[in-house]
Amino acid sequence: MEKNRIATLTMDDGRSVELPIMSGTLGPDVIDIHNLGKLGIFTYDPAFFSTASCTSEITFIDGDAGLLYYRGYPIEQLAEQSDFLEVCYLLLNGELPDAGQKAEFNRKVTSHTMVHDQITRFFSGFRRDAHPMAVMVGVVGALSAFYHDSLDINNPEHRDISALRMLAKVPTIAAMAHKYYTGAPFMFPKNKFGYAENLMYMMFATPAEEYIPNPVLVRALDRILILHADHEQNASTSTVRLAGSSGANPFACISSGIAALWGPAHGGANEAALNMLMEIGDVSRVKEYVQGVKDKKYRLMGFGHRVYKNMDPRASVMRQTCHEVLKELKLENNKLFELAMELERTALSDPYFIDHKLYPNVDFYSGIVLSALGIPTNMFTVIFAVARTIGWISQWNEMIASGDHKIGRPRQLYRGAVKRDYVPEKKR
Repeated sequence: MEKNRIATLTMDDGRSVELPIMSGTLGPDVIDIHNLGKLGIFTYDPAFFSTASCTSEITFIDGDAGLLYYRGYPIEQLAEQSDFLEVCYLLLNGELPDAGQKAEFNRKVTSHTMVHDQITRFFSGFRRDAHPMAVMVGVVGALSAFYHDSLDINNPEHRDISALRMLAKVPTIAAMAHKYYTGAPFMFPKNKFGYAENLMYMMFATPAEEYIPNPVLVRALDRILILHADHEQNASTSTVRLAGSSGANPFACISSGIAALWGPAHGGANEAALNMLMEIGDVSRVKEYVQGVKDKKYRLMGFGHRVYKNMDPRASVMRQTCHEVLKELKLENNKLFELAMELERTALSDPYFIDHKLYPNVDFYSGIVLSALGIPTNMFTVIFAVARTIGWISQWNEMIASGDHKIGRPRQLYRGAVKRDYVPEKKR
């Protein structure tokens, strides 16, 4: 049994309080600050840099070592050997499925890919040039108006059916958002296709001719979904948990996560990295651009990470995926990819970037892969949302199932006006 460990906080007036030290299975120890209330004080931690907002058994990240585990499994192993729906089962249930469990899970997801016919009419309420993420926020949130039979968050069966519906229907809605933006007719899912296959079919097929998904490209998209499925307590996941702490229905919670993901500092990084490569334009400008970054003239997108202070473990998988996709499409001499490789080589041979731990992250190559797959830049974050839906719903379900969650209520350090009396308008 672990020995109880205590940290003691002593104030300058002599008052003190004991704070329990908690340990997880991996990662740094955490100081439980509940007892600070006895002193009438609380902590100040903008953006929660040093605060654990919950306990979780889903995802572990060690940014210094460059590690990312889903339920204990390294992301590299899952990306190479697993498939997205198997990873979804793992995130939801804690263990990898056996053959029977996997087949049944796949069957259940496939049976829920269609959306209510009236949902298709929602789209006509948006302008044709509406950003697909705006459409996603609205339509996913509206799902709660159609599936009243699974909104009791305290019922495990309701949570299970909501998870399946969300996982199955978000790709359908994402593809519809793309088709609506381009003015093309909706393509409904086909049960013969797998998860990533169906998404590509619904996005790119037309009623005029047969569409046969390319297995290499399907595998690339499936891998992208795996790499983005969960990432611990990031901004959008924390938003989902905070919304869920109020008892909001799961569809509304996932919609709030999509809204948070829409921010360019969160879900838009791969588009920003692709735009940077386009701005550089040619390998002959790489050295000039790298120097410009050091001189604070340019921003280097796709390098460094809020969490990872070493290599992003997803980046090497994405680099290999990029090779495979471009080779399959006979684009080995792709200008942007060559530029990206040269930029990576130049940056990683420069002490400035090594000292500042600016290594390529998953977004550096994912934009090139998505673009090669034919996915337009305004859909990059939508694909991210499709992938992250399983992480959001797994985190939400874990929180609700724990039974001891409380409504989130961060504190603040107030620096406004002190008490003052109202002055009538005529005397101001």
